[in-house]
Amino acid sequence: MTNETAGTAALSRGVSSDELARLVERGKQGNREALEELYLIHFDRIYSYLHMSVGNRHDAEDLTTQTFLKMLESIGRFRWQSAPFSAWLFRIAHNLAMDHFRARRRWQPEEEVPEPHGSEEPSAEIAAMQSIGRQSMLQLIENLSPEQQQVLTLKFVFNFANADVAKILDKTEGAIKSLQHRALASLQKQIAKK
Repeated sequence: MTNETAGTAALSRGVSSDELARLVERGKQGNREALEELYLIHFDRIYSYLHMSVGNRHDAEDLTTQTFLKMLESIGRFRWQSAPFSAWLFRIAHNLAMDHFRARRRWQPEEEVPEPHGSEEPSAEIAAMQSIGRQSMLQLIENLSPEQQQVLTLKFVFNFANADVAKILDKTEGAIKSLQHRALASLQKQIAKK
């Protein structure tokens, strides 16, 4: 099993791809310890993603709980060929966030969005975003479409590859590249105006 197959989340938490594969297989058999470990490995990133998506702590906590309940209910149907485990889990979280928006049609951002734990050294793109300033970047990103916001969040905050982002958002890789390109072009224009 390759690192891509196992997913990047576990690797950033010090879990090898082989160990993650063993945990998933044991979890599929109902092993409680394995399921708890999968929860601990992925909790911070799922919560951070949902908090950034829905904009408030209470809803993010509820949706995180629902994500892991759905993981428990459906882990037996997970197949490595269809997606890495972390992308599969983020897909569940994304679907729940979209259902949340459809049901409530509101977004109440908090001032501070938590950083995902276990992030590796920032890429050039993330370093550039940090140099502009976190608050001003969040304000700039708010002007993007929800899809563009999702793509940038998954790519640059959670470090997913285009193929994984495509699986999470149920789009083609080409659509993800296009959304990313348009989002970055829009951000560049906004920054040039300042």
